[in-house]
Amino acid sequence: MWPCLKLRRLEERLQSISTFERPKVALEQYVTPPHLGCHVLHTMQSQYGDVAGKAVADLGCGCGALSIGAAVLDAAVVVGFEVDADALDVFRENVEDQGVSNVDAVQCDVNRMPDRFHKQFDTVVMNPPFGTKHNEGIDMKFLQVALRLSNNVVYSLHKTSTRSHVLKVAESLCAKGEVLAELRYDLPSTFKFHKKKSVDIQVDFFRFQIL
Repeated sequence: MWPCLKLRRLEERLQSISTFERPKVALEQYVTPPHLGCHVLHTMQSQYGDVAGKAVADLGCGCGALSIGAAVLDAAVVVGFEVDADALDVFRENVEDQGVSNVDAVQCDVNRMPDRFHKQFDTVVMNPPFGTKHNEGIDMKFLQVALRLSNNVVYSLHKTSTRSHVLKVAESLCAKGEVLAELRYDLPSTFKFHKKKSVDIQVDFFRFQIL
């Protein structure tokens, strides 16, 4: 296990990362809370050794919290994939501000992932869109692509209410899904249609082992 001091320093790094200036509802652009991202990355490395020295992909990387966190934890190389050019501008600023040199970014639609990236990563981590009524099924599309990118393992967050469906889809894609933790995603008011200051969403933290 990691020393507590290192864990606190990781969370401090994630807390200092700039976020979306104008999040886009169509892309479900929500920030990964620093404490949640820290827990995910800590578990990946301390329990499974799936970050340090590994080639890591961050699918739907947004402003880069998980990518930068993986780099801080000594990943060999990290590549973030993101469709939104505005998010990638913030991503690159964050990478420069955090002084991590082993991080790159690719602008790419998850539905048009180039074949050259298939099976090029040891580990894929993602906090995919959960899939609104206008974007239904996008979470499973992310999972499908993540399993193509990885030659070993995928870590992902999904709504607890979809657990049985997620496990079935993973099995159909020749991967074994395991819920490592049930977490509370504190979703702050981000868009004009949000009526509450924040909403707690129950999410599962999954590890998918490719069979």
